[in-house]
Amino acid sequence: MSWVRDVEWRILGGDIPETLRTAMCQNSSTTKSKLNSSGPVLAREREVAKTEAINALLTRPIAILPAKVGDPVRPFALGLWSEIRPLLKPEISVSTLRKALATYVHSRSYRIATARPGSVRHDINAEPVEPVSDADRLDAQQKYESFKAREGPRSPKLAAPLSTPTSKTEAIRVTLLRRKDNPR
Repeated sequence: MSWVRDVEWRILGGDIPETLRTAMCQNSSTTKSKLNSSGPVLAREREVAKTEAINALLTRPIAILPAKVGDPVRPFALGLWSEIRPLLKPEISVSTLRKALATYVHSRSYRIATARPGSVRHDINAEPVEPVSDADRLDAQQKYESFKAREGPRSPKLAAPLSTPTSKTEAIRVTLLRRKDNPR
C-alpha cells in the first residue's frame, strides 16, 4: 500500500502534469474503493485532534478512540453514550461532550469506517461487539456521498496565474476574479 501513498504524494506534490492531476482528481472510482475496501480506516491528524479533545473532557481516556495517527477508526457500539457519559469531568457540561463526540462521529473517516462491508461496532474498551447493520452501513454510505457532493473535490483548484495589474481598474478586476474562483 505504500506505493499508493507515494502516488498520492506525487499527485499532491506536483510531480505529475496538471492535465493528468486534474483527471485523476475527478476520478469517482476512488470513492467506491474507500467504501468497499475491507481494511481498517486509519486515523489522520484530524481524527487524533478530535479524540484528544474528547479525552480531555473525560476523567480517563477511552480505548475506542484512536490515540495516534495510523490507529484504526472504529464504529461505536450502540448505546456507548451511557458508558462515556459517567466519565465526564464534573466541571464540563454534557452538551460540550455531546458536541465533541458529534464532531468525531460525523467525520468523513468515521463514516467510511461505518460504511465498509464487514465493519464491526466496538465497546468503550475497543473490543468488537457486533457487526454494523446493513441499514446503518447504507446510511453511512449515503451521508458520505452527501459530504462529497457538498464539499466537491478534495484537492484545491489549480488556478492559472493572473498577470500583474497595470491600472486600478485592472486591479479591481483581478480581485473580483479571485473572489469568484475562491468563494467564501
